Amino acid sequence: MTARASLVRFWLMTLGALIGIGVTLALGRWQLSRAAQKVAIQTEIHQKNELSAIATPEFLATKNEAINLYRRIALRGTWLPRYTVYLDNRQMHETPGFFVVTPLRLEHSDAVILVQRGWVQRNFMDRTALPRIDTPTGLVQVQGRIAPPPSKLFQFKGPGTGLIRQNLDLPQFRIETGLPLFGVTVLQTGAPSEGLQRDWPPINTGVETNYGYAFQWFSFSALIAILYVWFQIIRRFVAPRRQRPTA
Repeated sequence: MTARASLVRFWLMTLGALIGIGVTLALGRWQLSRAAQKVAIQTEIHQKNELSAIATPEFLATKNEAINLYRRIALRGTWLPRYTVYLDNRQMHETPGFFVVTPLRLEHSDAVILVQRGWVQRNFMDRTALPRIDTPTGLVQVQGRIAPPPSKLFQFKGPGTGLIRQNLDLPQFRIETGLPLFGVTVLQTGAPSEGLQRDWPPINTGVETNYGYAFQWFSFSALIAILYVWFQIIRRFVAPRRQRPTA
């Protein structure tokens, strides 16, 4: 290889190393910024959990639904059991079953909110069999916390219909039922009742995952720098000088 070709190769490798280090450092910093955002969300959730529970009149007077997300709430209303949905393939304590979701019409109002009432184990012998749960009639009080709509699992086709479905799309369900549903839901808490368990897992924003990805990207950046120094500087310039015979 001529000296000119060797020099061109050296600068191309240098440029490639700089680009690689710059990109991996940027990705690592981005993951750290995502982690910082999630830490802020986790702090906000903790602070909201320390606040007193919102009552029905206060909740109805709220203009911005999302402002009270994750806050504790105590609602009074009546169940609308005809619109109950069983969300399939949901686990509690690593046991598959259903999340039971029922709309609640709030007291002294036409407003309706979707309540994630709890979990019930499925019938493993008959996939279509619905487990028995009790839905009280008349006025009830529901304790819980304001939550986003139920999380969605992967499915091959669009939003399902019927009592048993994989996912529940809130805007589509609003159209399907004709109910004036809020854009948030209530995750009902408390002791098991009505045939349902409510041992919900703590809210996890996944900040550890972002820290892990950041570490990986910074490791890639360090690896590129180490390989560049070894092959393009030490082996190219330092090692040959050490191997020159002395006069």
